Amino acid sequence: MNPPIRPEYEIALPPLGNVLPEQPLPLAARIWQKATVRKALILLVLAVAWEAIARWQDNDLLLPTFLQTARALFEGLASGELVQKTLISLSVLLKGYLLGIACAFGLTTLAVSTQLGRDLLSTLTSMFNPLPAIALLPLALLWFGLGQGSLVFVLVHSVLWPLALNTYAGFGACRKRCAWPAATMACAACPTCCRSLVPAALPAILSGLKIGWAFAWRTLIAAELVFGASSGKGGLGWYIFQNRNELYTDRVFAGLALVIIIGLLVESLGFATLERLTVRRWGVQR
Repeated sequence: MNPPIRPEYEIALPPLGNVLPEQPLPLAARIWQKATVRKALILLVLAVAWEAIARWQDNDLLLPTFLQTARALFEGLASGELVQKTLISLSVLLKGYLLGIACAFGLTTLAVSTQLGRDLLSTLTSMFNPLPAIALLPLALLWFGLGQGSLVFVLVHSVLWPLALNTYAGFGACRKRCAWPAATMACAACPTCCRSLVPAALPAILSGLKIGWAFAWRTLIAAELVFGASSGKGGLGWYIFQNRNELYTDRVFAGLALVIIIGLLVESLGFATLERLTVRRWGVQR
């Protein structure tokens, strides 16, 4: 029995008249849609609240005002002292971060290639990932002495485990929906794997890179607070520690503010740009 055929018909809609199908948003709405404007407003509200609380407390030793901190930050940058401290910290951070990335990718490559590598990654991450990196600093000082080697060691520990876990999780998540040449060719670095698996796992890899960067940055500042100067030179953490001992609280807050500013710049200009040029452009992530 054939199904009944429904007749087709058209309904004439009334004209829209002077109403346009698309109307431009008001200027205020277009400005509010920009994430930069919203984030800047949040920072402005926090600065105003900081200034109000500091003025209400009226104790510069405990909490300087936002304007005092901004002046101390500007003076430190203008004199070159904060710039020098920042360059020292970033140079050490870059060494530890890159070495940690290399170790994490090597361990993950072994894990996706062999069963022994997977067992090794699972065992080592269960043992060392919960261990705070700063807790290894006394041992690092014994092993590597009073130099940058100790700081680089704790930075590698901070980056290695979260990045390895996220990278392996990314490869595992796309294993069912993508080709898995590593399982058949026993070579995770083959060109087919790089073309198919790496782009699919890139969101997880970028997430691991961001987590590793955050862990490394705060570990470095904490290590410099405890460890002090390296080879007669100290970074931002040492700058904060020195000014705390000399009761220059506005400079302490200026150093902390610079740590936050660097973190915001790396997140908004570095990783956000990398995500826009890769996973968002490729349609892997919205």
